[in-house]
Amino acid sequence: MSFYENHPKFYISTDCIIFGYFNNFLHVLIRPRDMQPCKGQLSLMGGFVDDDESVDHAASRIVSELTGLQDFYIQQVGAFGNVDRDPGERVVSISYYVLIKASEYNDDMRKKYNASWVRIDELPQLYGDHNAMVEKAHKILQEKLSWDPIAFYLLPNSFTLTQLQVLYEKIYGADLDKRNFRKKLTEENHIVTTGEIDKTTSKRGANLFRFDFEGYNNDKIFKL
Repeated sequence: MSFYENHPKFYISTDCIIFGYFNNFLHVLIRPRDMQPCKGQLSLMGGFVDDDESVDHAASRIVSELTGLQDFYIQQVGAFGNVDRDPGERVVSISYYVLIKASEYNDDMRKKYNASWVRIDELPQLYGDHNAMVEKAHKILQEKLSWDPIAFYLLPNSFTLTQLQVLYEKIYGADLDKRNFRKKLTEENHIVTTGEIDKTTSKRGANLFRFDFEGYNNDKIFKL
């Protein structure tokens, strides 16, 4: 008998907190469970890790399968392994937070999996410990945003400075001083003008910018 046979075996799953930003609010993608136990209860997007893949690969695969997207930002949140967290079997879940451009998420895929966007401040009671996963992911997102401009993965390719500031405010849940916010952006020099004007909010319009991913990657590691 090998050493491993003397120890219990668990299921390993990944649960993904998929964030999207639109209508000036941060949203989370959820769907009804399609299996027992608790079939039909709202939950995060997730699935089990296959025998031949890492947990990181499983998380990326699941996001791609459920959204149809290949380009997104994904980072691990942590492990959730309370003994009674899943009423069906002993399951340890490795959770991830994911940032996608909501405008690129095909609505046919949303309908296929009966998924829906819910504002993070209006999140209902989810399956098991999924609310705790969202809360932890949100805190990590807030912390990382203070030194790594990952919020650009939530925005369209072109945006105004006002749109960018509102996004930051919605993630932090607090108002930011306009002058200081724009001064910091200018000093960091990670955004460049597109030369175009957005006139959807006023006749005068506002300058459109884009994030310089290539220039940023030359200075720091920006993991996808």
